[in-house]
Amino acid sequence: MCAASRPVQNAESGPDGGRADHGEPLAIIGMACRFPGAPDLDAYWRLLDEGRNAISESTPGSGIGRVGEMFEDAEGARALCRFGGFLDDIDQFDPAFFRMSPVEAEIVDPQHRLMLETVWRALENAGLNPDGLKGSRTGVYTGVSNMEYRDVVLGGLERSPGTAEAAVGLYANSGTNLNGISGRVCFQLGLEGPALALDTACSSSLVATHEAATALQHGEVDLALATGINIILDPRRFEGLATAGILSPDGQCKAFDASANGWVRGEGCGVVVLKRLSDAIADGDRVWSVLRGSAVNNDGTGAAYAAPNDLTQRKVFREALSRAGVDPATVDYVETHGTGTAVGDPIELSATAAVYTEGRNPARPLLIGSAKSNLGHLEPAAGMAGLIKTVLAMHHGVIPRHLHFETPTPEFDWDRQPVRVTAEATAWPDHPGRLPLAAVSSYGMSGTNAHLVLEGYAHPGSEANATRRRTAGPTRGVTVPPPEPFADLDVAELGLGRRTARVLPLSAKGDAALRELAGSYASWLEDPSATQTAVADLVWTAGTGRSHFTHRAAVPFRDAVTLRDQLASLADGTARATVGSVQKVAFAYTGQGSQWVGMGRDLYETEPIARAVMDLCEAVHREHTGESLLDVMFGRGDTEADLDLAEWAQPALYALDCALTALWASVGVEPAAVIGHSFGELPAAQAAGVFSLEDGLRLAITRGRLLAETERGATAAIFAPRDEVESVVHSLNAASARGTLGIASDNGINQVVSGLPDEVEAIAEHFEAEEIRVRRLTVDRLAHSPLLEPVLPALEAFADRIETGPPEVEFVSNVSGAVVEPGRALDGAYWRRHTRQPVSFADGVRTLADIGVDTVVEIGPHAVLGPMVAMIWPQPPGTPGAVVTIPTMLRPEERGGTEAASGFTEAVAEAYTAGLDLAFGGLFVGEERSRISIPGYPFQRSRFWFDAPERSRAVRGHPLLGQRHESPRGEVSFETEIGPSDPPWLQEHQVFGRVVAPGALYGAMVASALLSEGLPASMDELQLHSPLIFPEAVDGEGQVRRLQLVLGRPDAQRVRTIEVFSKGTDTDWTLHARATIPASVARDGAGAPLDIDGTKARMTRGETLPV
Repeated sequence: MCAASRPVQNAESGPDGGRADHGEPLAIIGMACRFPGAPDLDAYWRLLDEGRNAISESTPGSGIGRVGEMFEDAEGARALCRFGGFLDDIDQFDPAFFRMSPVEAEIVDPQHRLMLETVWRALENAGLNPDGLKGSRTGVYTGVSNMEYRDVVLGGLERSPGTAEAAVGLYANSGTNLNGISGRVCFQLGLEGPALALDTACSSSLVATHEAATALQHGEVDLALATGINIILDPRRFEGLATAGILSPDGQCKAFDASANGWVRGEGCGVVVLKRLSDAIADGDRVWSVLRGSAVNNDGTGAAYAAPNDLTQRKVFREALSRAGVDPATVDYVETHGTGTAVGDPIELSATAAVYTEGRNPARPLLIGSAKSNLGHLEPAAGMAGLIKTVLAMHHGVIPRHLHFETPTPEFDWDRQPVRVTAEATAWPDHPGRLPLAAVSSYGMSGTNAHLVLEGYAHPGSEANATRRRTAGPTRGVTVPPPEPFADLDVAELGLGRRTARVLPLSAKGDAALRELAGSYASWLEDPSATQTAVADLVWTAGTGRSHFTHRAAVPFRDAVTLRDQLASLADGTARATVGSVQKVAFAYTGQGSQWVGMGRDLYETEPIARAVMDLCEAVHREHTGESLLDVMFGRGDTEADLDLAEWAQPALYALDCALTALWASVGVEPAAVIGHSFGELPAAQAAGVFSLEDGLRLAITRGRLLAETERGATAAIFAPRDEVESVVHSLNAASARGTLGIASDNGINQVVSGLPDEVEAIAEHFEAEEIRVRRLTVDRLAHSPLLEPVLPALEAFADRIETGPPEVEFVSNVSGAVVEPGRALDGAYWRRHTRQPVSFADGVRTLADIGVDTVVEIGPHAVLGPMVAMIWPQPPGTPGAVVTIPTMLRPEERGGTEAASGFTEAVAEAYTAGLDLAFGGLFVGEERSRISIPGYPFQRSRFWFDAPERSRAVRGHPLLGQRHESPRGEVSFETEIGPSDPPWLQEHQVFGRVVAPGALYGAMVASALLSEGLPASMDELQLHSPLIFPEAVDGEGQVRRLQLVLGRPDAQRVRTIEVFSKGTDTDWTLHARATIPASVARDGAGAPLDIDGTKARMTRGETLPV
């Protein structure tokens, strides 16, 4: 850590150039907050920078605002409770995002809910993917004192005992306690470090920060979340503070002013993410500020229990400074506790001046201020508000204006002490050669004091671009270790071309959230700072620093305009997200015929891992043949070799396919199964670990050159069933002199036949005469044909000389169309049979379906196999269970393709939307990238608050149906009341945010009514008429409805009807359901028992069930 008086250096060095003796300094790498008038971090800075006052006033008992709702009237001390710094929408929450049921969300303390959201925001700000923290040693340290929502819930349950079901009772206890706040964060994120709630009254959040820092320095955790939260709901405590004379009659914290007369209460939540500084630097984190040292103590015995103590405050300052290794005279600014009380302010001024003016140059006075002048006193969260303010002020280089300071308190000698309140916005003092220094104080009514010492941080090279420093973390090179089996490759990351294609991943837990997120990104692009470099950092941060949910969209682009247009389409619903659910991925490797000159050249020029694979293949090819493979493959130089010849096509395809396999592995996608088509089985075998990259290429070279020595033949694809083609083949061979005609490949939708040219022409003309489609192919050196027989012994002998092993993944063989048995090595005899026998591709695809594959990634230079796989698959395209096929590359039009050129980036986009888990860092290998601030997740909030039912359910009568009545005409009716949360499980059934009574309710009511009348629970039909939709609550009224079931008297055929109605306070009766009851039913049931498991299975298969 650099000393305060030394030139700027790496902040991990101590005053003497080495590590400080008082514990490693810590980095604040992420922050988030919700404070009065400031729903997020940017809004908080704007509030501070503009010098705004977030305190609001409302009349107790008026029903307007929080205070208006909290009190019944404004009598007595309640009149002093009319001010506060309150959060908006504390009843709003997105339970689905946090896997919480509506009933639980309604009962859980809003402090828990607010903390979950703010922690998520802080991790986003840090550029950390929360999913990557599961199982980590991450601790959560929360400063919290109040659990006032518990009174709301328990009071409601006491008034309505019928609502106290088991789940409700559990939530009422576990969801409204203090310790549950940190624990719930750990539960939701899978964190396995300590989860502590610390209550030291108004110093709680700074004490929590100190405890988090201590845990990091002692190695107890690797990441820590220090948090503070406060919500005001209890009018009794509010009134008690007013009665005690603690609250300001005019509702302002006028710290250090002569008119200071108490404090005003406030709410808020703040979170900082802490890491050891050395780890933050190594991980490329953005460092907001460095926590140099901290200390906590207690006032001990003093003038009064709640009175501050000058001497112990001085001690805690000195201890924190000592641990930080900082001279107090070099500290520029102290964010004070600054409540604005006549007792506390002079004591704090005295203690602060005594320590921080010692040896200070009077020309550079100590600057002080307090966020309480803007927000009010956030009680346990107050220290966090001051800490975040101080870090933001350092970051922006401006100390915000301290409000309400007009006449300095006469209880402090301002003339003799170099201390100045920042009554106006003040530029942070500039000290050439050192970084800014600040301190933050917080004192608890319990006597517990906390003090932090902070230092600014300059990322290496940041001075050259001050604007960039304000928004980004350090620029660092992106490296990804080569995946197995390519770990030994020499991956050179220099000398590559710049990537022009990018893909921006967007995901959410619902369509509405994804559209809103797309709109946020589109707005982000409107900022003038959205340069080409910034857009690349945006994509980097979105891929590596965000969680990836099920609703996904991926936007491939080459410029900001294209990106903006596609985001606009997503935002307005023109383009839609997809919900992928990949379970098992197979790679399918194309064979000869898909090659084109120039294939893979873009990847070679921009992707280090692809270049490394191709360079190794080039070296092996030169060693084996003395010629350049890549010159022919890319069409460079003056080579006259023909890539379409087998001796060039096969090693070139092998090199490209293996490079693509490595490239997919670099983004986290590896196959669970592989299949090749003809020659494509060689790179498939390399991917399965059958042989090394080098040996596989040698085999490909040998195979291609042996094929080149065979007699010329011809091939054609006949779009007819295999048995029909086989029949004609047998007939033509019987009449042929040599009989070399045969099926080379069963592709399901077509059969590729091979043989001598006249034989192939004869079968082609035969099927064309029957108006069956035939496509003549250009391949004239044939595999899977009798014409190969002369070269097969040499192929087998060569394959036996290379080292092979059994496949390490499920390997679907062209020979059998089935998975190769475990432990079987693919020796020379296998490769002989593979080259000679027909390709059982259709059987192989059906095998993929049988072993549970649901996604096939095609590895090759063009989409050849994907369409065939989709047509062969048991479930047709567009139906449930259909396979997802993803081409890695498409041939460009100038190379004979019929579609626009498409590359690896577009394939990654398809894989992402299909639901594959990707490691996006692989798309940036060799680049210099920074984590930057990008849009956060748009929570889809709605109201969740525990409101006791307007009237409790009748305690007499049937628990579901209510009270029973008889009419003179022989009808029987049951009547009860129903509300959106009465019974509580109704909250679980919402459609577009509205509670709707499920159809099962009416069936249950009919069955219950019949059983209660001694009748069998049987009906001929149940018709649903109008849905029972509860209106949105208006001031908590109009939600309860009367619910009535009427059982009619039997008609002439002894058939009865049952009808279910409901009625609101100002509506007519509405018919919801009508059932017909048969005249007679056996008492022991309506029929045979239902086979539940069998019925489920039939429904899964889509079969029609008898009604």
